[in-house]
Amino acid sequence: MSNLMPLIIEHLLIVLIAASISVIIGVGLGILSYWVRYLDKAILWTAEIIQTIPNLALLAMLMILFGLGNITIVAALVLYALLPIVRNTYIGLKSVPIYLKDAAKGMGMSKLQRLLKVEMPLSFPLIFSGIKIAVVNSLSIAVMGVLIGAGGLGYPIYRGIQTNSMERILTGAIPVVLMALLMDYVMTKVEKRLVHKGNVN
Repeated sequence: MSNLMPLIIEHLLIVLIAASISVIIGVGLGILSYWVRYLDKAILWTAEIIQTIPNLALLAMLMILFGLGNITIVAALVLYALLPIVRNTYIGLKSVPIYLKDAAKGMGMSKLQRLLKVEMPLSFPLIFSGIKIAVVNSLSIAVMGVLIGAGGLGYPIYRGIQTNSMERILTGAIPVVLMALLMDYVMTKVEKRLVHKGNVN
């Protein structure tokens, strides 16, 4: 267990760093898609195309740019996380009732003020749902990082496959599954509270 804990911590750090970057980029692209209508299809289509690229192929392409190590797997996780965040941000902002947007505009709010004070707060439950999907998916995808020299729980799984040791495979796989289930549970609870709060307001 003492040897496993550093791998668990490193795995979580890789996922959290990637998630933080993807949230900034994904929400930004979602807002851009919402504001600049002729860009929405291009941005969403690009995010969908990235999502269809096989893990190994994307890692190989990124490895050429970033080399071996954690930076490459973080870049891959960021790219894979974009679609749910961009799409949910875009859909969430579009789904804000038009009368609320008009009321805010009638109060003299600028476009940015309407976004920050009205549209984003109302859209946040759906945006958070996209973030949850991205984080949970990243926990499992991060295992692939071992193939390009990254750390985390992919190492014991890979060593277990090499040595035909089910014990080693489970040593890495079980913590990944437990973290994914725990993260999904906690973030779903938060998501439900956000939705309930939005309905009450």
